[in-house]
Amino acid sequence: MSDFNFAPFTLPMALAIFFTAWWVCLFAVLPFGVRNHQEAREDLPEGADPGAPVAPLLLKKALATTLLAFAVYAIVVVMANVMG
Repeated sequence: MSDFNFAPFTLPMALAIFFTAWWVCLFAVLPFGVRNHQEAREDLPEGADPGAPVAPLLLKKALATTLLAFAVYAIVVVMANVMG
């Protein structure tokens, strides 16, 4: 692995791959830990949707998505080096 290239893509291509991986990972991470008011045994506020999550934890999910997208991007870089 002496000829391993840590940047096998141009910057726009690397950003496009990371951006795509981030969005795919976001949609995979979003459902984790979601509970609606009925599942949480809380009263539904007036005018609220019954399926709306009690605490969506979006900041934690964005961080988890970013870390997962970095891992996916690292796998893509390794595969680009292995496959040429």
